[in-house]
Amino acid sequence: MPWKETCAMNERQLFIEAWLASGENVRRLCRRFNISPKTGYKWINRFKAEGFAGMMDRSRARLTQSHQTPEAVVAQILELKHRHPDWGPVTIGSNLYRADPALPWPADSTIGEILKRHGLVKPRRKRHKVPPQSQPLAHAREPNDVWSGDFKGQFVMGDGRICYPLTLTDNCSRLLISCQGLPGPRLKPSMAVYERAFREYGLPRRIRTDNGFPFAMVTLGGLTPLSVWLVKLDVLPERIDPGCPQQNGRHERMHRTLKASTASPPRGNLSAQQRAFNRFRQEYNEVRTHQGLGKGICPIDRYQPSPRPYPDRIPELSYPDGYQVRKVKCGGYIKLHGHAYYLSRQIIGDHVGLELIGLDLWQLYFGRLKLGVIDERLKSVIRPN
Repeated sequence: MPWKETCAMNERQLFIEAWLASGENVRRLCRRFNISPKTGYKWINRFKAEGFAGMMDRSRARLTQSHQTPEAVVAQILELKHRHPDWGPVTIGSNLYRADPALPWPADSTIGEILKRHGLVKPRRKRHKVPPQSQPLAHAREPNDVWSGDFKGQFVMGDGRICYPLTLTDNCSRLLISCQGLPGPRLKPSMAVYERAFREYGLPRRIRTDNGFPFAMVTLGGLTPLSVWLVKLDVLPERIDPGCPQQNGRHERMHRTLKASTASPPRGNLSAQQRAFNRFRQEYNEVRTHQGLGKGICPIDRYQPSPRPYPDRIPELSYPDGYQVRKVKCGGYIKLHGHAYYLSRQIIGDHVGLELIGLDLWQLYFGRLKLGVIDERLKSVIRPN
């Protein structure tokens, strides 16, 4: 004979039915059903108040939460999110802390749950991540050690014209030095943006860019008029490997925020778009905190202008004692021990330095920039890498 199956609900109903039918002493009835008198009286009182519906299990969740985020704080979080739609939980939490470090603000994860509960979190498409690299960013230890420059992807404005935003940032402090909308990646407007930044903030030691024009060309050392001008200012051009934007990851991350804030949707014309860029730049530098800098810290808190001012006149290049110095002649050539070596037309009239590094091998410099190695046995210039 199979065992008779039962459940807690059935047992409770049988207990109540036995209590109603017999009027038996409650304690004796509890012993028969193998429950404590406290439990028996609980079910009897539930039945008196709610009938058999009261026999159902109830939630054990607390009616109040002692650690629940106060409504006033929730309102502040939502207000910041509505005012800055591109801010995430970390940035919102950091800005709350910056406003009043003494208050016990909720954790970033709690802020994320609050935003999700109010429908303010967009699910992000999962992407395969590139493993992080410590180089070549490791040497940006102080402001103005390394700036990064790039054109954020072009987009069409309301008037049908294309905007190319040229941006400059300081890698150490994350300060957005310049964000200028241009009609195209042209040489003279780009140099004008650089010059304004140099006059306001001073000269950095290096500027890191990709390999597109006007930053680089397929020439020895990738020289362009822009990079030649930088070398003469003792600002070393630094280029990432082709197809490796992660080597300029901080700058690329800024571009994602810039696009979300100013280019979606685009403004009606270049003037309106530039006003949006200016507002974004002020907020990015002075209002928006950055997790990489520390809790509640903005770029303007960490940045200091460069001690190297922009010169009134472009200085002549000089080289250490012991270097052979050659002037680049018309056509882009230099002569060494009676043989002509072609370098680049970009530096005609300028001087290059030659350092002997081996038998018939000369390291070729343009300012601090290594252009390659001259091999007198092969009668050729060997490019870097």
